[in-house]
Amino acid sequence: MPDIKYIFVTGGVSSSLGKGIIAASLAKLLQAQDFKVTIQKFDPYINVDPGTLNPYEHGECYVTDDGAETDLDLGHYERFLSIKTSQANNVTTGRVYQSVIEKERKGLFLGKTVQVIPHITNEIKERMQLLGNSREFDIVITEIGGTVGDIESLPYIESVRQLIYELGEDNAMVIHLTLVPFLSAAKELKTKPTQHSVKTLMESGIKADVLVCRTEFELSHELKKKLALFCNVRVEAVIQSIDVETIYDVPIKMMEEGLDKVVLNKLKLISKPPKLDHWKSFLYKYKNPKRNLSIGLVGKYVELQDSYKSILEALIHAGAMNEAEVKVVSIHSEFLDQTNSEEKLKSLDGLIVAPGFGGRGIEGKIDAITYVRENKIPFFGICFGMQMAVIEYTRNILNHKNANSTEINENTDFPVIDLMESQKGIVNKGGTMRLGTWDCKLIKGSKAAKVYGQEVVKERHRHRYEFNNEYFSEVFDSGSFKVAGVNPKTNLVEIVENQDHPWYVGVQFHPEYKSTVSDPHPLFVDFIKASIDYLSRK
Repeated sequence: MPDIKYIFVTGGVSSSLGKGIIAASLAKLLQAQDFKVTIQKFDPYINVDPGTLNPYEHGECYVTDDGAETDLDLGHYERFLSIKTSQANNVTTGRVYQSVIEKERKGLFLGKTVQVIPHITNEIKERMQLLGNSREFDIVITEIGGTVGDIESLPYIESVRQLIYELGEDNAMVIHLTLVPFLSAAKELKTKPTQHSVKTLMESGIKADVLVCRTEFELSHELKKKLALFCNVRVEAVIQSIDVETIYDVPIKMMEEGLDKVVLNKLKLISKPPKLDHWKSFLYKYKNPKRNLSIGLVGKYVELQDSYKSILEALIHAGAMNEAEVKVVSIHSEFLDQTNSEEKLKSLDGLIVAPGFGGRGIEGKIDAITYVRENKIPFFGICFGMQMAVIEYTRNILNHKNANSTEINENTDFPVIDLMESQKGIVNKGGTMRLGTWDCKLIKGSKAAKVYGQEVVKERHRHRYEFNNEYFSEVFDSGSFKVAGVNPKTNLVEIVENQDHPWYVGVQFHPEYKSTVSDPHPLFVDFIKASIDYLSRK
């Protein structure tokens, strides 16, 4: 059996240069040449997972089929490659140390002093090879979070050094992403930050095989030669990553730069022209829309776009499918109420009420739902947004003015949303929500059933609260508010619809996690189609 090939992606100079996008783009190019590829992310923070991190700090928490709460880069991996990631694809320092400490407590290291080297590095190396050892992949790409030189990243860098030594140079390589800044005063691109970054990497015993240079301006051949000479790489291995219109341009740009050819040559693998017809078709539709839409996104973390990254990307996929440019209008729910809702919402062609936790900004979400319900504007409520839709309907149509979620008001006398029974005894908050993929049985004749074209679908969840089935008959047995999907085992309400509305759907799950370039999520596609129809009726 041929050796598994490993590619390590490190970063220097600055964070947020786009290691995840470069890794995903390279993986796409390799996948398009019939290689079986996966990507994993190693993050140098102590949290066991990002599930309890504030979105302002970390962006969205992405959830996999098997219920792992992971870094948002795993969303990029899935969207680019249309593959499923898992617990094994995202590892944090917290998880590594937790595992080693548990082994020490069990007595597996009896008599030995447990140290960073070799115990922590061995644990890291074992996890870096976990996906490769499954023999399901030809190539495993590993993104190392943070920047070279960070104290937190040192064990990962040392583990990479050891692995390259153990695997052999033909089976492992390093791509180093760095910054070539433009100094406006000197009107010149500067290579020194990159040189220092590569020097720091070499001091750790690792030689970069490929340099990917983030830049605002074209790198001249002379500048590439300079970088090659002083960073000890071949000229063709100095890859320019210039700012582009969309992240989906990056695979094409990397192909033009020859990144895939350089990588495959280093790994002693045969390169052939990548098959990217579908990808190019998507890009063409995205860049040549036939119409423009304004979609409102009501949430409480809208200042940071990464907080709702998967929703924004799902809207891009659905927009391209409908040949529409989707302009997302971010609306902070905390600053929305009955006095200004018309002013802020009347120009929209559709509205999404985003997921979230806690009581801040909920009345703004409810007021937004009231406005779009009354004015027949397409509405899509996701997770917490679906719960707010239930509360809005119960308050304003069924006249239970005190209806609420026990998450917001523990003493409400009409708890139409309540803590899930399985959650009531839980004390520890990390990794204990209802997570991962669960079945949803669609009700015949519902909009959701028509959209999916299936009887049972699998969707990803991340929540503690649910519709309180004690109020099922009161909410759903009269009027236009109906259940469109339930979990067949627990009878958990998964989807609600308002039949007295052109397009009004609330879902307890997170459909945005499953939307990819090659397979846009059907609910988002139909929501955008409904928004186009609404626009045409204005």
